[in-house]
Amino acid sequence: MKESICSDICSNAAESGIIAWDCKYNKEVMLIPYVLFLAGDNPMQAEECSHASLNCNYFCRTCDIGGTKEHKVSGDGHRSLFMSGNLQTPENMTAEIQKQFEITLKSGASEKIKNSVSLTGVHDSASGSILNVLVELRKKLRKHVAGTQAMPEAEVAAVLEKEFTELLQGNKLDNAINPLLGMEGLDIHMDTPTEILHTILLGIAKLMGVFQVHLESVDKDGLNALCLNADYICHYKGSLIGKHFKSLAQVMPFLIYDIVPSTVLNAWTVIGELVVLV
Repeated sequence: MKESICSDICSNAAESGIIAWDCKYNKEVMLIPYVLFLAGDNPMQAEECSHASLNCNYFCRTCDIGGTKEHKVSGDGHRSLFMSGNLQTPENMTAEIQKQFEITLKSGASEKIKNSVSLTGVHDSASGSILNVLVELRKKLRKHVAGTQAMPEAEVAAVLEKEFTELLQGNKLDNAINPLLGMEGLDIHMDTPTEILHTILLGIAKLMGVFQVHLESVDKDGLNALCLNADYICHYKGSLIGKHFKSLAQVMPFLIYDIVPSTVLNAWTVIGELVVLV
Protein backbone atom coordinates (compact mmCIF):
# COMPACT_ATOMS: atom_id res chain seq x y z
CA MET A 1 0.00 0.00 0.00
CA LYS A 2 2.82 2.42 0.87
CA GLU A 3 4.52 1.61 -2.43
CA SER A 4 1.32 2.42 -4.33
CA ILE A 5 0.88 5.71 -2.52
CA CYS A 6 4.47 6.75 -3.13
CA SER A 7 4.74 5.69 -6.77
CA ASP A 8 1.28 6.06 -8.29
CA ILE A 9 -0.27 8.92 -6.37
CA CYS A 10 2.55 11.06 -5.06
CA SER A 11 5.16 10.53 -7.78
CA ASN A 12 3.36 9.96 -11.06
CA ALA A 13 0.32 12.08 -10.26
CA ALA A 14 2.41 14.84 -8.74
CA GLU A 15 4.53 15.04 -11.89
CA SER A 16 1.79 14.86 -14.50
CA GLY A 17 -1.30 15.83 -12.51
CA ILE A 18 -4.76 14.29 -12.66
CA ILE A 19 -7.36 15.73 -15.01
CA ALA A 20 -10.81 15.90 -13.42
CA TRP A 21 -14.12 17.67 -13.95
CA ASP A 22 -15.11 20.46 -11.58
CA CYS A 23 -18.90 20.27 -11.28
CA LYS A 24 -19.08 23.66 -9.58
CA TYR A 25 -17.32 25.64 -12.32
CA ASN A 26 -18.22 23.23 -15.14
CA LYS A 27 -14.72 22.88 -16.52
CA GLU A 28 -11.73 20.61 -16.47
CA VAL A 29 -9.19 21.08 -13.70
CA MET A 30 -5.83 19.55 -12.92
CA LEU A 31 -5.32 18.04 -9.48
CA ILE A 32 -1.76 17.84 -8.13
CA PRO A 33 -1.74 15.69 -4.96
CA TYR A 34 0.89 15.79 -2.26
CA VAL A 35 1.18 14.36 1.24
CA LEU A 36 0.70 16.87 4.03
CA PHE A 37 1.21 14.45 6.94
CA LEU A 38 0.60 10.84 7.97
CA ALA A 39 -1.61 10.30 10.99
CA GLY A 40 -1.56 7.24 13.23
CA ASP A 41 -0.85 5.99 16.73
CA ASN A 42 2.70 5.83 18.08
CA PRO A 43 3.49 2.24 16.97
CA MET A 44 2.21 2.86 13.44
CA GLN A 45 4.08 6.15 13.10
CA ALA A 46 7.24 4.49 14.37
CA GLU A 47 6.85 1.81 11.69
CA GLU A 48 6.32 4.49 9.05
CA CYS A 49 9.61 6.07 10.17
CA SER A 50 11.48 2.72 10.19
CA HIS A 51 11.88 3.15 13.93
CA ALA A 52 11.87 0.49 16.65
CA SER A 53 9.16 2.34 18.64
CA LEU A 54 9.00 3.49 22.25
CA ASN A 55 10.45 0.40 23.92
CA CYS A 56 13.98 0.77 22.53
CA ASN A 57 16.81 2.76 24.11
CA TYR A 58 16.50 5.54 21.54
CA PHE A 59 12.74 5.82 21.71
CA CYS A 60 12.05 8.99 19.72
CA ARG A 61 11.27 8.71 16.01
CA THR A 62 11.89 12.45 15.53
CA CYS A 63 15.29 12.92 17.16
CA ASP A 64 18.13 10.83 18.61
CA ILE A 65 17.34 11.45 22.27
CA GLY A 66 17.75 8.46 24.57
CA GLY A 67 20.54 6.15 25.68
CA THR A 68 21.17 3.03 27.68
CA LYS A 69 19.12 2.27 30.78
CA GLU A 70 22.08 3.18 32.98
CA HIS A 71 22.44 6.53 31.22
CA LYS A 72 18.74 7.39 31.42
CA VAL A 73 18.52 6.77 35.18
CA SER A 74 21.61 8.89 35.86
CA GLY A 75 21.24 12.57 36.72
CA ASP A 76 22.62 13.93 33.47
CA GLY A 77 20.91 11.24 31.42
CA HIS A 78 17.51 11.86 32.98
CA ARG A 79 17.77 15.60 32.39
CA SER A 80 18.80 15.03 28.77
CA LEU A 81 15.47 13.29 28.10
CA PHE A 82 13.74 16.65 28.46
CA MET A 83 15.91 18.31 25.82
CA SER A 84 15.82 18.13 22.04
CA GLY A 85 18.26 15.81 20.32
CA ASN A 86 19.62 15.84 16.79
CA LEU A 87 16.80 15.43 14.29
CA GLN A 88 16.39 12.11 12.53
CA THR A 89 16.55 12.28 8.73
CA PRO A 90 15.37 9.87 6.03
CA GLU A 91 18.90 9.81 4.62
CA ASN A 92 20.46 8.71 7.92
CA MET A 93 17.75 6.10 8.46
CA THR A 94 18.29 4.66 4.98
CA ALA A 95 22.06 4.55 5.49
CA GLU A 96 21.65 2.70 8.81
CA ILE A 97 19.29 0.14 7.25
CA GLN A 98 21.83 -0.49 4.51
CA LYS A 99 24.50 -1.04 7.16
CA GLN A 100 22.30 -3.67 8.82
CA PHE A 101 22.15 -5.57 5.53
CA GLU A 102 25.93 -5.36 5.21
CA ILE A 103 26.18 -6.87 8.70
CA THR A 104 24.21 -9.96 7.61
CA LEU A 105 27.10 -10.97 5.35
CA LYS A 106 29.53 -11.01 8.28
CA SER A 107 29.97 -13.35 11.24
CA GLY A 108 27.92 -12.72 14.38
CA ALA A 109 25.23 -11.02 12.31
CA SER A 110 22.30 -11.77 14.64
CA GLU A 111 23.85 -10.15 17.71
CA LYS A 112 25.34 -7.28 15.74
CA ILE A 113 21.96 -6.38 14.22
CA LYS A 114 20.33 -6.44 17.67
CA ASN A 115 23.04 -4.08 18.90
CA SER A 116 22.50 -1.84 15.89
CA VAL A 117 18.78 -1.54 16.61
CA SER A 118 19.51 -0.95 20.30
CA LEU A 119 22.12 1.73 19.63
CA THR A 120 20.26 3.58 16.86
CA GLY A 121 16.55 2.77 17.20
CA VAL A 122 16.45 1.94 13.47
CA HIS A 123 14.25 -1.00 12.47
CA ASP A 124 12.73 -1.22 9.01
CA SER A 125 9.67 -3.47 8.85
CA ALA A 126 9.42 -3.11 5.06
CA SER A 127 12.73 -4.88 4.43
CA GLY A 128 12.76 -6.73 7.75
CA SER A 129 11.52 -10.00 6.26
CA ILE A 130 14.50 -10.13 3.87
CA LEU A 131 16.88 -9.31 6.71
CA ASN A 132 15.43 -12.08 8.89
CA VAL A 133 15.71 -14.65 6.10
CA LEU A 134 19.39 -13.84 5.64
CA VAL A 135 20.11 -13.98 9.38
CA GLU A 136 18.38 -17.37 9.76
CA LEU A 137 20.10 -18.71 6.65
CA ARG A 138 23.49 -17.70 8.05
CA LYS A 139 22.74 -19.58 11.29
CA LYS A 140 21.74 -22.67 9.29
CA LEU A 141 24.83 -22.54 7.10
CA ARG A 142 27.20 -22.11 10.03
CA LYS A 143 25.60 -24.88 12.06
CA HIS A 144 27.46 -28.16 12.02
CA VAL A 145 27.17 -31.54 13.67
CA ALA A 146 29.88 -33.20 15.71
CA GLY A 147 32.73 -34.54 13.61
CA THR A 148 32.16 -32.22 10.67
CA GLN A 149 33.53 -28.82 9.84
CA ALA A 150 31.41 -25.73 9.52
CA MET A 151 31.10 -24.14 6.11
CA PRO A 152 33.93 -21.65 5.55
CA GLU A 153 33.00 -18.01 6.06
CA ALA A 154 33.79 -17.13 2.45
CA GLU A 155 31.34 -19.76 1.16
CA VAL A 156 28.68 -18.61 3.62
CA ALA A 157 29.03 -15.04 2.36
CA ALA A 158 28.74 -16.20 -1.26
CA VAL A 159 25.55 -18.16 -0.54
CA LEU A 160 24.06 -15.22 1.35
CA GLU A 161 24.84 -12.79 -1.46
CA LYS A 162 23.16 -15.09 -3.97
CA GLU A 163 20.11 -15.49 -1.72
CA PHE A 164 20.01 -11.74 -1.16
CA THR A 165 19.97 -11.11 -4.92
CA GLU A 166 17.12 -13.60 -5.40
CA LEU A 167 15.10 -12.08 -2.58
CA LEU A 168 15.39 -8.64 -4.16
CA GLN A 169 13.91 -10.11 -7.37
CA GLY A 170 15.97 -7.94 -9.63
CA ASN A 171 15.36 -4.74 -7.66
CA LYS A 172 17.85 -2.61 -5.81
CA LEU A 173 17.95 -2.61 -2.01
CA ASP A 174 16.63 0.96 -2.00
CA ASN A 175 13.43 -0.33 -3.58
CA ALA A 176 12.94 -2.85 -0.76
CA ILE A 177 13.44 -0.31 2.02
CA ASN A 178 10.54 1.72 3.42
CA PRO A 179 9.43 3.89 0.45
CA LEU A 180 8.29 6.68 2.77
CA LEU A 181 11.93 7.42 3.58
CA GLY A 182 12.58 8.51 0.01
CA MET A 183 9.26 10.13 -0.74
CA GLU A 184 9.68 13.53 -2.37
CA GLY A 185 8.15 16.42 -0.45
CA LEU A 186 7.72 14.36 2.73
CA ASP A 187 9.97 14.27 5.77
CA ILE A 188 8.47 11.25 7.47
CA HIS A 189 10.08 12.09 10.83
CA MET A 190 8.65 15.60 10.91
CA ASP A 191 5.37 14.90 9.11
CA THR A 192 3.95 12.36 11.55
CA PRO A 193 2.16 14.55 14.14
CA THR A 194 2.38 13.51 17.77
CA GLU A 195 -0.46 11.21 18.74
CA ILE A 196 -2.33 12.90 21.58
CA LEU A 197 -4.14 9.96 23.18
CA HIS A 198 -1.21 7.73 24.16
CA THR A 199 1.45 10.43 24.35
CA ILE A 200 -0.38 12.93 26.55
CA LEU A 201 -3.73 11.73 27.85
CA LEU A 202 -2.52 8.21 28.58
CA GLY A 203 1.16 9.18 28.82
CA ILE A 204 1.95 12.28 30.83
CA ALA A 205 -1.38 12.08 32.65
CA LYS A 206 -0.52 8.59 33.88
CA LEU A 207 2.55 10.06 35.59
CA MET A 208 0.07 11.19 38.26
CA GLY A 209 0.44 7.64 39.54
CA VAL A 210 4.16 8.23 40.14
CA PHE A 211 3.38 11.63 41.68
CA GLN A 212 0.86 9.97 44.00
CA VAL A 213 3.44 7.46 45.22
CA HIS A 214 5.92 10.29 45.94
CA LEU A 215 3.24 12.28 47.72
CA GLU A 216 2.19 9.35 49.88
CA SER A 217 5.80 8.88 51.00
CA VAL A 218 6.18 12.46 52.28
CA ASP A 219 6.51 12.89 56.06
CA LYS A 220 3.75 15.32 57.05
CA ASP A 221 5.08 16.05 60.54
CA GLY A 222 5.94 19.71 61.04
CA LEU A 223 3.63 21.03 58.32
CA ASN A 224 0.97 23.55 59.27
CA ALA A 225 -1.35 22.31 56.53
CA LEU A 226 -2.33 18.66 56.54
CA CYS A 227 -4.46 18.45 53.39
CA LEU A 228 -2.12 15.99 51.70
CA ASN A 229 -4.33 13.00 51.12
CA ALA A 230 -2.52 11.71 48.04
CA ASP A 231 -5.39 9.59 46.79
CA TYR A 232 -7.86 12.48 47.06
CA ILE A 233 -5.53 15.05 45.49
CA CYS A 234 -4.72 12.87 42.48
CA HIS A 235 -8.27 11.65 41.97
CA TYR A 236 -9.86 15.11 42.27
CA LYS A 237 -6.97 17.10 40.82
CA GLY A 238 -9.38 19.32 38.89
CA SER A 239 -11.37 20.31 41.99
CA LEU A 240 -8.69 21.30 44.50
CA ILE A 241 -9.01 24.46 46.59
CA GLY A 242 -6.62 26.76 48.40
CA LYS A 243 -5.79 24.52 51.34
CA HIS A 244 -4.74 21.72 49.01
CA PHE A 245 -2.44 23.98 46.99
CA LYS A 246 -1.01 25.43 50.21
CA SER A 247 -0.08 21.95 51.38
CA LEU A 248 1.31 20.93 47.99
CA ALA A 249 3.44 24.07 47.75
CA GLN A 250 5.26 23.15 50.98
CA VAL A 251 6.21 19.65 49.84
CA MET A 252 6.63 20.22 46.11
CA PRO A 253 10.43 20.75 46.29
CA PHE A 254 10.78 17.26 47.76
CA LEU A 255 8.70 15.75 44.95
CA ILE A 256 10.43 17.38 41.98
CA TYR A 257 13.99 18.05 43.15
CA ASP A 258 15.51 15.50 40.76
CA ILE A 259 13.47 16.24 37.63
CA VAL A 260 13.51 20.03 37.19
CA PRO A 261 16.21 22.69 36.71
CA SER A 262 17.57 24.39 39.82
CA THR A 263 15.82 27.65 38.91
CA VAL A 264 12.42 25.91 38.96
CA LEU A 265 13.29 24.12 42.20
CA ASN A 266 14.35 27.43 43.81
CA ALA A 267 11.06 29.01 42.73
CA TRP A 268 9.05 26.24 44.37
CA THR A 269 11.17 26.52 47.52
CA VAL A 270 10.36 30.22 47.78
CA ILE A 271 6.68 29.55 47.16
CA GLY A 272 6.70 26.92 49.92
CA GLU A 273 8.23 29.39 52.36
CA LEU A 274 5.74 32.05 51.34
CA VAL A 275 2.52 30.08 51.74
CA VAL A 276 3.15 29.37 55.42
CA LEU A 277 3.15 33.13 56.05
CA VAL A 278 -0.26 33.80 54.52
